[in-house]
Amino acid sequence: MKKRVLVIDDEPALARALAINLRAAGWDVVTAADGRSGLAAAADTHPDVVLLDLGLPDMDGTEVLAGLRGWTTVPVVVLSARQHGEDKIEALDLGADDYVTKPFAMNELMARLRAAVRRVHQAPPAESLEVGDLLVDFARKRVLKKGEEVRLTPTEWAFLDLLARNLGKLVPREEILRKVWGPGTENQTHYLRVYAAQLRRKIEDDPAHPRYLITSSGLGYLLESQPAAETSPEPTPEPTPGA
Repeated sequence: MKKRVLVIDDEPALARALAINLRAAGWDVVTAADGRSGLAAAADTHPDVVLLDLGLPDMDGTEVLAGLRGWTTVPVVVLSARQHGEDKIEALDLGADDYVTKPFAMNELMARLRAAVRRVHQAPPAESLEVGDLLVDFARKRVLKKGEEVRLTPTEWAFLDLLARNLGKLVPREEILRKVWGPGTENQTHYLRVYAAQLRRKIEDDPAHPRYLITSSGLGYLLESQPAAETSPEPTPEPTPGA
């Protein structure tokens, strides 16, 4: 059965080119030229993935994204000319699954759409996982600490979810960046430092001496399977490349 993609973009030439290429690759394509019609099309057609431009004529794409996340978990790949890191982080925090900047290679975009759809259909290895005082609930995408829910952004959840699925194993930095932030971000190590610090503030009793989210300097991160009562100080964060 064909997978359906909803393209929300107000540039007629680009939307037409996307539709032609996507249909040639076997996709069922639905298009919308503004945010309101895009939200209506999502409700009417139930796409398998949404390709969303941020610069829409009637409303900002982030508003469309927030509207979608109010009722559906359909994967959303943002397509935007905005290349600032802050824009990308905002979109990912609002629930985007990937972020592609213009101009882009069509084969890379196709690969990202396929990857976004695959991630949705990957069943979790278990309903939940207990690690020390933490309960990671895969089914509900939430974390409890000592029975109290910890509020995480979608990106924080994706980071922790990946580590939890590899409990006790070191996950390389490049793999985390590729799977959480998407292909082409493997050198953006500052994302990891920022989000690791945010997660530690939420799940650790003492973020400066983490028991759960452990850094292996220069290599990657792991979620400790048997957190000790006390740990040695966290290693100094790896320097940003080129710094």
